[in-house]
Amino acid sequence: MPRYEYRCRSCGDTFELSRPMAESSAPAACPVGHHDTVKLLSTVAVGGSASASAPAPSPGGAGGCCGGGCCG
Repeated sequence: MPRYEYRCRSCGDTFELSRPMAESSAPAACPVGHHDTVKLLSTVAVGGSASASAPAPSPGGAGGCCGGGCCG
């Protein structure tokens, strides 16, 4: 089930709720009970690796955009 992040405009508290996607736009009360909340836009990292490296250059420096040839 997706988690959505909200911020309360009354007290400034930020909180998360797990709810079905069909209820993603439904109003949410903050844990203190205020109802003036706004859903925050969250970014999600999917797959990949933070330590991914660039491909090795071709022998002799030819090929690749920075090795000459394809950039004009």
